[in-house]
Amino acid sequence: MKTGSTAAAIAARQRQTEQKLVQVETAIGQLRRERGRLTVRAIADRAGVSATFLYENEAARALVKNAVADSRSRQDRTAQQEHDRVEASWRERALNAESELTRTQKEVFAQRQQIGELMGQFRDFDQMVPASPSSI
Repeated sequence: MKTGSTAAAIAARQRQTEQKLVQVETAIGQLRRERGRLTVRAIADRAGVSATFLYENEAARALVKNAVADSRSRQDRTAQQEHDRVEASWRERALNAESELTRTQKEVFAQRQQIGELMGQFRDFDQMVPASPSSI
């Protein structure tokens, strides 16, 4: 009779383990949909299993490991996209500033040339005017 009861106990234990694994998968799915943080503690709490079960059971450990890795890579992608968006904004500002600086430098150069031409005309005019008798 011991063999029969042992087999029944083992079968019950396997069914419990399979049920817990289903609960873990469900909890991971729920946390993903809610955009919750995927940690061992959060998954264990949501699934109603112990953290020890998640660490000791090979299938549960693989589920958690894959879920956490996927979550991190998704967070990394999101962070990278945010970084790229901010970087693009700064890049656009820098290009605009550079363009404005070039335009301003051209304007200053044109004004300096005009001032130089006017100063030359003023000197030419000054030289063409005869000296007044009081200055002699």
